[in-house]
Amino acid sequence: MGREVRSWRLHTRSDLSFRELARRTNPVVAGWINYYGRFRPWELNPFLMRINSYLVRWIRQKYKRLAAERKAEPRRDD
Repeated sequence: MGREVRSWRLHTRSDLSFRELARRTNPVVAGWINYYGRFRPWELNPFLMRINSYLVRWIRQKYKRLAAERKAEPRRDD
């Protein structure tokens, strides 16, 4: 799974919007969560945190004003 995510090279895909990136990655990640998470969900946490860090790195490189942010913040609906 790690090799597959690295092959996506998310941090270089600045041509995609966040919605397009989510449309491409969500079905695959959801399938992994459904398959592997059924019996040992705690072992998926480090892997999912790594995917999250890849996405944070992608956001920081695409939107330079967010480059100083080190953590993803939860979305606030006003």
